[in-house]
Amino acid sequence: MPDLEKSQLAPHPRLAPPPGPVVLLVMDGVGEGRHDAYDAVSVARTPALDSLRSDAAYRTILAHGPYVGLPSETDMGNSEVGHNTLGAGRIFDQGAKRIDIAVDSGAIWTGTWQEIIAQVTQRGTALHLIGLLSDGNVHSNMTHLAALIGKARDKGVHRLFVHALHDGRDVPDRTAEKYVAEVEQELGAAAQATGGTYRIASGGGRMVTTMDRYEADWRIVERGWQAHVLGAARPFASATEAIEQLRKETPGISDQLLSPYTIVDEDGRPVGAIQDGDCVVFFNFRGDRAIELSWAFTAGADFAGFDRQRVPDVLFAGMTLYDGDTDMPKLRLVEPEPVPDTISELLARTGVTQWAGAETQKFGHVTYFWNGNRSEKFDPATETYFEIPSDQVPFNERPWMKSAETADAIIEAIHSGRFRFIRANFPGGDMVGHTGVFEAAVVAMESVDLAIDRIDRAVKAARGTLVVTADHGNAEDMIERDKQGEPVFLADGTPRWKTAHSTNPIPLIIADYADRDVTFRDDVPKGGLANVASTLIELLGYEAPVEYEPTLLDS
Repeated sequence: MPDLEKSQLAPHPRLAPPPGPVVLLVMDGVGEGRHDAYDAVSVARTPALDSLRSDAAYRTILAHGPYVGLPSETDMGNSEVGHNTLGAGRIFDQGAKRIDIAVDSGAIWTGTWQEIIAQVTQRGTALHLIGLLSDGNVHSNMTHLAALIGKARDKGVHRLFVHALHDGRDVPDRTAEKYVAEVEQELGAAAQATGGTYRIASGGGRMVTTMDRYEADWRIVERGWQAHVLGAARPFASATEAIEQLRKETPGISDQLLSPYTIVDEDGRPVGAIQDGDCVVFFNFRGDRAIELSWAFTAGADFAGFDRQRVPDVLFAGMTLYDGDTDMPKLRLVEPEPVPDTISELLARTGVTQWAGAETQKFGHVTYFWNGNRSEKFDPATETYFEIPSDQVPFNERPWMKSAETADAIIEAIHSGRFRFIRANFPGGDMVGHTGVFEAAVVAMESVDLAIDRIDRAVKAARGTLVVTADHGNAEDMIERDKQGEPVFLADGTPRWKTAHSTNPIPLIIADYADRDVTFRDDVPKGGLANVASTLIELLGYEAPVEYEPTLLDS
């Protein structure tokens, strides 16, 4: 894809800029569902959204699969690829698709992988694979883990350990044992072929073990370090035993919340603690929840996240690049596709003042991911970032999250008159939807709606333009469904609540208060997130680059 010229955006020939700002609100995890009893978005009282859908320009767009650079129509979108695509204005190969291409072409087995194999085979040390046991294609994919195990087997690796993180968010909940069984089958076959040791060595639920993000709670990473590296988490003879016992102790517990554990031998010694000379691969491909563990492995004595106690001298690699600004990790199996010339970079070149804000849980999405995997500002003189610290409690316990505080910050930015483009994220639909607590998700949506109402009034007073959309679906479809789409219930008749994203379309609403005739064109029926950037650029009064996906405005 050709790089765009390092020039400013040209004024739009017909659409003048609004007197006030263009304000983009991303409702995280809010799709258009079936409007049934399991649709928290529909069940919630949302007068602001209802009014906007009725009175403003409204349509749905696509935020899953090939529309955000993922392999197929069945692949759920997620916040990372959603914000990447929103900011890029084009569709890039993302996540699982990029790893799939590298596996199919063999590119993954060059460079860093060869270095890993050389070290463990020549020194007789162990290869450790840490990551999420999931086929949700959001953070990881089981096929990638199977490929790593199979290639290690073929290359004669004699000691390989999997450190398993359990999902329950991007796949049906309480299925951890299914994924464990799949991995153990792969490991058993490899052990038999090589005569070596191939085992699961530790594990834990992803929301309490290892996969923290944005430094929201380093204790999560510390628990993973205890389990994976030190071999000091609660001991069990197998991952299956651990899952069964933890469920027995806390009936109904979600896979994502399973306590960390370490697998030990008959003498109570950890079977696969990480030692000097070993090699470690974090096989998750999504960056936000992989950065902190990568940092813990590679940082020097100035590391302050938690007391690591022992830092083994290992060769550490990620599945791909997790943080472009810090080049984290230095070693990776697959190089990412560059995402140049994002909307924010083009606006910065043009001198358009920008404000980006969210609470901690999604702050990186409106900055790092939106900017094409870049944390730093393109122009500090014209860009302002504002982070609201998230609460460190289960999201269903405070489902309103920081909706009110986020609205306060956005309204202050509007009233300041300093910013022409304002973007923000409201995490409630996604983060609370992931808990599977339907009533909490309803409260989350009502809280987001209250915030939108306040912001809408501020945008109207400033004679600006309000744009409301999402990054993927979640809260609008909170029950597991069978192949016919019918709800699934447990033996006691209660719904089997879903904690994963959906492939539903998402809303796109534009309320223009600058006396402009803003309507949607009807010749882009499968418009998606990639079309939003051109649309925003035109709303700001500029011509969108021809390299971008086309605008959705009938302008």
